[in-house]
Amino acid sequence: MRPPRGVLAVAPLFFLLPHHTSAFPAHGDRPGTRHSNGHVCIGCVVVVSVIEQLAQVHNSTAQASMERLCSYLPEKLFLKSTCYLVVHTFGPDIIKLLSVDMNADVVCHTLEFCRQDAGQPLCHLYPLPKEPWEFTLEKARRIVKRPPTPKYSRSDSDICSLPFLAKICQKIKLTIENSVPFKDVDSDKHSIFPTLRGYHWRGRDCNDSDETVYPGRRPDTWDAHRDSNCNGIWGVDPKDGIPYEKKFCEGSQPRGIILLGDSAGAHFRISPEWITASQMALKSFFDLPTALTNELNWPQLSGATGFLNGIKENSLYLRLRERNRCNHRDYQNLSKNGASSQNLEKFIESLSRNQLLDHPAIVIYAMIGNDVCNGRIDPVPEMTTPEQLYSKATETLKFLNSHLPNGSHVVLSGLPDGTFLWDNLHDRYHPLGQLNEDVTYDQFYTFLSCLQVSPCHGWMSSNKTLRTLTSQRAEQLSETLKKIATSQKFTNFDLFYVDFDFQEILKEWQRRGRQPWQLVEPVDGFHPNEVASLLLAERFWNKVQSQWPEVLGKENPFNAQIEQVFGDQGGH
Repeated sequence: MRPPRGVLAVAPLFFLLPHHTSAFPAHGDRPGTRHSNGHVCIGCVVVVSVIEQLAQVHNSTAQASMERLCSYLPEKLFLKSTCYLVVHTFGPDIIKLLSVDMNADVVCHTLEFCRQDAGQPLCHLYPLPKEPWEFTLEKARRIVKRPPTPKYSRSDSDICSLPFLAKICQKIKLTIENSVPFKDVDSDKHSIFPTLRGYHWRGRDCNDSDETVYPGRRPDTWDAHRDSNCNGIWGVDPKDGIPYEKKFCEGSQPRGIILLGDSAGAHFRISPEWITASQMALKSFFDLPTALTNELNWPQLSGATGFLNGIKENSLYLRLRERNRCNHRDYQNLSKNGASSQNLEKFIESLSRNQLLDHPAIVIYAMIGNDVCNGRIDPVPEMTTPEQLYSKATETLKFLNSHLPNGSHVVLSGLPDGTFLWDNLHDRYHPLGQLNEDVTYDQFYTFLSCLQVSPCHGWMSSNKTLRTLTSQRAEQLSETLKKIATSQKFTNFDLFYVDFDFQEILKEWQRRGRQPWQLVEPVDGFHPNEVASLLLAERFWNKVQSQWPEVLGKENPFNAQIEQVFGDQGGH
C-alpha cells in the first residue's frame, strides 16, 4: 500500500500501494513463510466484489459497473486514465467470468492474482462453490482461455512494475523510506506542501528557502523582523517598540509535540465509501489522491497531531496550541505503517529538533500494536519479548536524550488489550458483506490470516487461546515500559508512563449509549477510528494534566491578545 494482470488499477487504492506503505507489520519476515501474493489477492477480491455489487445496485452489466467505477475516480495521479486503460485491456476476462456467476474468489484465482501455493491452504473470502474447487477453477480457465505464459510475473507482482505507475510509486517509495518531506527546498525537514510527509505530518514551513526558518525553533532576535519559528507571531508593537514574540511568548514555556508511533498513530484509514457500492458516488473518491500520497494515513486528523479535527474533541496538538498560542505549528508525527520498537531506528533520524536552537518537546512513544501483531500462522514466536523491548526502547531513549533540548518530556504509552476486536466485531457484517449479508468480520479476518497478511492474527482470530496469549504478551510489554519509566533517568527530559486505556474509552462510549464497534475502522476492522483516537487523546491529556501538569506547560495569559493581533497565526 501490486497487480500484474487484470486487477483494475484501482486495486492499490483499496488496500495497498506497494508493500512499503502497508499498515501491516513488516519486521521479521522470512522468505518462504508468507503467502506469495497476499496483498495482490486482497486487492483483486475487493475490486471484483465492488464491480459485482455496483452492477447489482444499479441493475447494470459488469462492463457498465467497471466503467462507472472508473468514472468516479479523480484524474489526479492518473487514477481515472489508468483505470480505463486496465479495464480496456483486462476487463473482458472479468466480464466473462462474472457472467457465469463465478464469485470474486474464483475470478481472482483464475486470473492468478490469488494463488494456492504448495503447502498453503486455499484462501477465500466467500463460501466455496458447490462443485469441487479444482473443477470450478478449470472450468473458469477454459472460459477465459488463459494463456500458458502470463503477461506479467506473478512471483514478484508489484504494481510499481507497471511502467505507467513507476513514476508515482518511485516518489512515494523515496518519501516513505526517508520519512522526511519529499518537497523540502531548504532541507529543514519541514515543507509548504501537505502530503508526501509534508505539513500533514509536521508543522508547515513558512519559508522553504531558508533552513534557519522552521516550526519549533526559539525565535531569532525575538522575531522582530521575520517569523523564524513559523508560529505567526512576529514584528514589533508600534505602541512600545517591544517585539510581539517577546511580549506574548517570553516565559510562556513554548513546546512542541512529537509522536513516535505506528499506523494507529498515523491514523491509518481506508474509507468505507471506497468499497461500499450502495454509497459510492463521484464525491466518494475526492480525497483518494491525498490519502494515497499519505500512505493511506490521515495524520492531519490524528489524535496526537491532527489540526483538522471535525468533532468536538481536539487532538493533543490543538489542545497545546489552545493552551499557549505560541505553540502554533509545532508538531511532528513520525509514525509509520508497520513500525515497532524493533525497527524504530530506521526512521527516528527524521526527527527535527536542535538541542541548542529549538524549544523543548513532548515526545510520545506509542508503539501500540506491532510488537505483538503480525500475520503469521503462529504469531507468538514473532512477538517482541520483554527483553527485546527493554533493549530497543532504551536505545530510543538514548537517541532522544542526544537530540532533544533540555526541559523536554517523554511519555511511554503501554499497549492495548485487543480482545475487544473479536468480541465486538466477529459476527457483524464487513462493508463488503453488508449489501448481501455474506461477509462477516470472522470471514474477513480468516481470509487475511490465511494469506498471512492480517494486521494482527493474534487478536483477529477465532482462537480464544491465541487472543489471550497476545493480550498477555501485550501486558508484559506494557509492564516493561513502565519499569523503564520508573527506573531510568535522562539529562534532557523527564520520563513518564501511561496505560493505553482503550477499555476505559469503551466503557465511557457505552455509557453514552453507543456501541464499541463504532470506535474501529470498518474496512480493516483493526485500527482505532478518528473518534476513538480523539477520545484517547482526551483521556491522555486529562491524566497528564492532573498528574504531571509541568509536561503541558503554563496557560499563556496573552492568548486572547495573540488572537486579536494575529488571528489564526498564519494557518497551517
